[in-house]
Amino acid sequence: MRLPLRPLLLALGAAALALPAAAEPRADEALAARSVAATCANCHGPEGRSQGTIKTLAGQPAERTLQSLAEFRSGAQPSTIMAQLLRGYSDEQLRLAAQWFAAQPERRER
Repeated sequence: MRLPLRPLLLALGAAALALPAAAEPRADEALAARSVAATCANCHGPEGRSQGTIKTLAGQPAERTLQSLAEFRSGAQPSTIMAQLLRGYSDEQLRLAAQWFAAQPERRER
């Protein structure tokens, strides 16, 4: 059984929005970063390692990811869904996710 993508993304986004503020201790910040980043897995792959045509986020500099997100959000970079999804995230949540992806190895070590 295949679930519709939109309701799943909305549910994951709502869960991420319920996370504690980033001013909490670092353990909470790490959990928040991983939780927000997990909402990107449907398209960008587990831990940000895409297997298809969608960009891999793992190992990319956080500044580059944040720049791309800003371009999607503003409409400067065309997208099918990114601009819509980004409306559900605060700048702080995006920063946490970008930093989390930057810390992931681009390829899984064997």
